[in-house]
Amino acid sequence: MGATEPRASVVRAMKAAYALAWRACPGMLLLQLAVAVVDGTAPVATAWLTKVALDELTAARPRTGALLWDAAGIGVLGIAMASSSAVAAYAQGRARRAVGLLSQDRLFGAVNRMNGLARLEEPRFHDRLRLAQQSAENAPDQLVQMGLTTLRGSLGVTGFLGTLIAINPVMAGAALAAAAPAMAAHLALGRRRAGMLWRISPGLRRKLFYQMLLTDLQAAKEVRLFGLGGFLHGRMLTELRAANDAEDRLERGVVRVQVLLAALGALLAAVGLLWAVHAAAQKTISVGDVSVFIGALAGLQSGLGSLVQGVAMGHQSALVFHHFLTVVGSEDDLAAPSRPRRLAPLAHAIELRDVWFRYSEDAPWVLRGLDLTIPHGTSLAVVGLNGAGKSTLVKLLCRFYDPQRGAVLWDGVDVRDVPVEELRRRIGAVFQDYMDYDLTAAENIGLGDLEAIDDAERIRAAAERAGVHETVERLPAGYATMLSRLFHAGDEEDGDGEAARAHGVHLSGGQWQRLALARGLMRRGRDLMILDEPSSGLDAEAEAAVHDRLRELRAGSTSVLVSHRLSAVRRADRIVVVQDGRILESGDHASLIASPDGVYATLFGRQAEGYREDPAPEPGDGGPPPGESGAATGESGAAMGESGAAPTTVAAG
Repeated sequence: MGATEPRASVVRAMKAAYALAWRACPGMLLLQLAVAVVDGTAPVATAWLTKVALDELTAARPRTGALLWDAAGIGVLGIAMASSSAVAAYAQGRARRAVGLLSQDRLFGAVNRMNGLARLEEPRFHDRLRLAQQSAENAPDQLVQMGLTTLRGSLGVTGFLGTLIAINPVMAGAALAAAAPAMAAHLALGRRRAGMLWRISPGLRRKLFYQMLLTDLQAAKEVRLFGLGGFLHGRMLTELRAANDAEDRLERGVVRVQVLLAALGALLAAVGLLWAVHAAAQKTISVGDVSVFIGALAGLQSGLGSLVQGVAMGHQSALVFHHFLTVVGSEDDLAAPSRPRRLAPLAHAIELRDVWFRYSEDAPWVLRGLDLTIPHGTSLAVVGLNGAGKSTLVKLLCRFYDPQRGAVLWDGVDVRDVPVEELRRRIGAVFQDYMDYDLTAAENIGLGDLEAIDDAERIRAAAERAGVHETVERLPAGYATMLSRLFHAGDEEDGDGEAARAHGVHLSGGQWQRLALARGLMRRGRDLMILDEPSSGLDAEAEAAVHDRLRELRAGSTSVLVSHRLSAVRRADRIVVVQDGRILESGDHASLIASPDGVYATLFGRQAEGYREDPAPEPGDGGPPPGESGAATGESGAAMGESGAAPTTVAAG
C-alpha cells in the first residue's frame, strides 16, 4: 500500500467483519465460537489426562477404575476434536456464503447510491473498487477466522504455557521469546502483501481490459480485420507477468522467513526433548511429566504459530478490507440537499444561468459562463462541433454532475435543492452511447420504466412509436427473444421449446438504436425529453421517419435534441449553436440560415453540399470521363491518397 494510502485499524476492520457475520448468520458465528473453544481447550485437557494415565500406569499399584476414567475422558476429547473440524467447516461455509452475500449487497448498494458519474471516471476509484470486490468476498471471513484462530490459540497457549511453567519455566520463556520475531516477520509480510495488491491493481485491471477486447463481440471486427489479436494478447501477458513477478518476489521473502522460523522452532523442540530425556533419566521428573512436557512444548509452538499467522492474516485482510470500508462509507458524489425542496411539474422554463463546468480541477473548462433558457412546451435543438460542450450540457440537465459555478434552475428552483431521484423521474432520454442489454427484447424496452416492465401493451406501444415493433415481432420468440450471444433463455437441452429458439439473436446497430429509442419512449408524460443523437445509426429514410414521429411526440412538450445532422433540427422551435462552451448563435432555422456568415449557416451549407452532385468536369481535367459524375461521399467529399489515387471504399448503411 502506497505511502499516501491510509491504513485501516485492525480493530475497526474486525468490528466491521463481526458485525457483518452477526447480521448475516448469527447461529453459524456462535457455532464457530463454540468449536474454537473446544479446539483450544481439548488438546490441553488431553495432555493432562495422558500424563495422569501414564503416572498411574507406572505407579506401584495402578488403579483400574482411574485408568478407565482417564481413557474415557481422552476418548471423549478425541471424538470432540475429530468432529469439530467437520462442524467448523460446515459452519464456516454457511457463514462465508451469507457474509459474502451481505457484503456484496452493501458494496454495490453503496456504488448505486453514487448518483453522479464523477467517481466512475476516476481510475483510482476503479482500482479501489476492484480490491473492494475481492475483499468483500474474502476479507470478512478471513477476519472472522482470525478472531476465532486468536481465541483458539490463546486458550491453547495459555493452557500449555501454564503446563511448561510448572515443569520448566526457562523453556516456557524461550518458547515465548521465539514467537516475538515470528510475529514481527509475519506482520511485515502482511503489510508488504497488502501494498503489493494496491500497486498491481492498475495492471490487473488493464489485463482484464485486454482479455475483454479479445472476447468481446463488438471489438472482434476490428481486432480480426486489423490483426490486433497478437498485440492485445501480448499486452495482456505483459501485465500478467508484471503482477506474477511482484507476487514471486514477495513469496521468496515469505519462504526465507518461514524456513528461518521453522529452523528456530525445531531447534527449540530438540533442546526441550534432550532436557526432558535427561531429567527423566535423573528421576527428577516422571514419565507422565515427560509426556505432558513434550506435548505442551509442541502444543505451545503450534498454538503460537497459529496465533501469529492468524494475527498476521487478519492484519493483511484488514489492510485490504479498508478498500471495502472506504467504498461502503463513501458519500454521494452529488451533495444531497440539506433542506430538500419539492419539484413541481415544469410550468415555465428550465434555465442554465452562468454555468461553468470542467471534469476535474486540472482539466480545461468545457462550459464557460453558459446562459440558456428552455421555455416550457418548446423544442430546443443544440448543435456544434465535437467538443463544443453539447453532451456536457445534457449531463448537467440530467444532473449527472453539478456545475462548479452557476446553476441549473427548474422553474426557478436550483436542481441541487431537489432530491436527484425526483428530478430524474421527470426526465426521459435517449443517449447517443445507448446500452445493448443482454436481456429479452421486451426487457430491453421495459427498462425505460421499471414500473411498467411487465406491461406488454406499454412495451409494444413504445416499440411501435420507435418503429421497431415489426422487427421484434419477426424474432424467433418475438418480444421474449433473448438478445444475446453470451446468455441463453431457459434450458438449452430443450430443442423444441420456445426458450431454445430464443437463444443467440443479435440485432444490427440500427435495430439496437431503435430499441434504445423505444426504451426512452417508455417514459410517458415526462416534463423533459432529451434526445442525444437519437438517429445516428439509422439510414436516411429511417432517420426521416424517426424524426417525423419524434416531432409528433414532442409536440406541446419540452424537449432538447442534440444532433450533428442539421436536417434533423431544422423544425425545432429554437436552435442554439454551442462553441467553446458558450452559446454562439440562437434562433430558428430560418433566422440562422439567413446569416450566411454564421456558424450554423456554414455548417448547414457544408452538410447540404455533401448530398449534391458535383458538376461533370471538363474532359482532360483529371476527373471522370464525360457522362459520369463524382458524388460527394461526406461533408468534404472523398479523401485522396498521397499518390492522388482515390482508395476503393464501401459504405455500409
